[in-house]
Amino acid sequence: MKHIILASNSPRRRELLAGLNLDFEVRVLPGIPENYPRSLPASEVAGFIAREKADAYREIIGQNDLVVTADTVVVVGNEILGKPKDAEDARRMLRLISGRTHQVVTGVCLLTADKERCFSVTTDVTFKQLSEEEVTYYIENYKPFDKAGSYGIQEWIGYVGVTSISGSYFNVMGLPVQRVWEEIKKL
Repeated sequence: MKHIILASNSPRRRELLAGLNLDFEVRVLPGIPENYPRSLPASEVAGFIAREKADAYREIIGQNDLVVTADTVVVVGNEILGKPKDAEDARRMLRLISGRTHQVVTGVCLLTADKERCFSVTTDVTFKQLSEEEVTYYIENYKPFDKAGSYGIQEWIGYVGVTSISGSYFNVMGLPVQRVWEEIKKL
């Protein structure tokens, strides 16, 4: 079995990968940019960034290492919602997803010394029309500033706001663990 390195500071990704009962360590290289060409279709951005993160590890991994990188974006129409800058930006994003369906795309790269498997998983999430009181309550009490699209589906807003989901729930949390499991087995 390979020595698995999760290249992510996300507590949600740590929790999800741990759910597969695989031994792994978290090792994050500082300063990896998360930029992408503005001409790239929104559905391809997460995969592009995950591959860029993996490339940063290419020269430093050992023969027995398997590096897991990931990036998640929320897409409304053709607009990518990243992590909010502040409470007002979070409010703007929650208003955008309110009463409609959006896509959550997670790109993942699995990198070994001699192989690379990169893929993206998309999940459709539909929210009810959120009231201003619900939006304010969520921002004030859950401070979703480290979450793409300004929400965590596993938090209060997901309980009261999500009316349907098509695809992987865990993908919306930040790591499509079922697909990761299948791809690791192929390696």
